[in-house]
Amino acid sequence: MPGAGQLGPADIREIAGRLGIRPAKRLGQNFVTDAGTVHRITALARLSPDDVVLEVGPGFGSLTLPLLAAARQVIAVELDPVLAAELPRTVAARAPGLAGRLRVLTADAARVRELPGDPPTALVANLPYNAAVPVLLHLLATVPSLRGGLVMVQAEVADRMSAPPGSRTYGVPSVKLAWYAEVRRAGAVPRSVFWPVPRVDSGLVAFRRQASPPGEERGDGGSGDGGSGDGGRGGGDGGHGGGGQDDRPGRDEVFAVVDAAFAQRRKTLRAALASWAGSAAEAERVLRAAGVDPALRGESLGVAEFARIARAGRRPGQPESQPGGARDGQPGG
Repeated sequence: MPGAGQLGPADIREIAGRLGIRPAKRLGQNFVTDAGTVHRITALARLSPDDVVLEVGPGFGSLTLPLLAAARQVIAVELDPVLAAELPRTVAARAPGLAGRLRVLTADAARVRELPGDPPTALVANLPYNAAVPVLLHLLATVPSLRGGLVMVQAEVADRMSAPPGSRTYGVPSVKLAWYAEVRRAGAVPRSVFWPVPRVDSGLVAFRRQASPPGEERGDGGSGDGGSGDGGRGGGDGGHGGGGQDDRPGRDEVFAVVDAAFAQRRKTLRAALASWAGSAAEAERVLRAAGVDPALRGESLGVAEFARIARAGRRPGQPESQPGGARDGQPGG
């Protein structure tokens, strides 16, 4: 039986029944009902008492409760207004001494721009199955205070997020996440711990933000949202330096190359980047200037190589990204 302050399957079903809530597939709602799983996630997140945790999709609060006990503050972003309104009441009833640490925002985490409370330092969340990659990339782009975190996602998505170059599952999400952070698989989660039980298992993904993303401009805070799912372009992330190391490309430029390379992933880079470069011959020239074999495919390159290509492809007066822009929320590839 769950101890004090924890939510078990019966508690969650009671709250759901009282609120008239049925899990919505369109929102990717699968709620964790196993107390052992949420405590395992909290432990693997390696939080310090000074951390401010950003939790996306807290649902009924199963994970929120142990996070409140482990961190200084929890900022919970919940899309469902009924669940968002109920969460503070659940915390007040289950852990009244921790209620003051909770901040709740009713919003879409893939589009949120401002957060209540102190700047979050860690992201710990059971991300919605249907939006995990766009949400994570958006938050890494727009919340520069995030130093790392642990997220639970669909097992296949976890594999793609953490895949190294050359692997079968390596693609757009792998490269774009690598721009921001070092990413690794941190464990598996069986489907049986969820309500309703999904058709697939889940995986845990840990990440630690890199001090200086490959190709990032010096002095750039990374606060722009150059290519999140809403298609916006962040301020200050695509600027060009004057020379030397300061001419490293910004995120928009690099992500434009990534998108082009994986849009036709079976083709060689010479062919796949022809549209981005203007012609296959120009693509080959740029690739050779970047020290990349034109006969390779995009799946064999790391994010540093994509940054070199973006820099080599610049022309005088070129805008900060090629036509088509960067789509850091696109889970394709």
